[in-house]
Amino acid sequence: QVQLVESGGGLVQAGGSLRLSCVASGQTFSEYTMGWFRRTPPKERERVAAISKNGQITTYVDSVKGRFTISRDNAKNTVYLQMNSLKPEDTAVYYCAAAPSSWVATTDYNYWGQGTQVTVSS
Repeated sequence: QVQLVESGGGLVQAGGSLRLSCVASGQTFSEYTMGWFRRTPPKERERVAAISKNGQITTYVDSVKGRFTISRDNAKNTVYLQMNSLKPEDTAVYYCAAAPSSWVATTDYNYWGQGTQVTVSS
């Protein structure tokens, strides 16, 4: 079992920045590919970014490339999502998730956090 707790969400004006954090506990953090997802009902959940177990490989959805950066600190069991130049369409609940696969594009995420709300005002 892996427990994930997100923090860092909030209300920000368009053009602003936020940094989300996700702290993991329960298993060896470095054994999991980590991802950040978001969902704004009625849209389906989408993967925003993912990072490999050692942090060397990252992937992003096209809509956030150049604005968001995913990183991880395995010593602190934490994955981050730095979000810059935020837009109203980035408004969503953001979730972090853990996958045992070494493939950074995996869709097989086993563990999920509770989510943190990000609201971007225009």
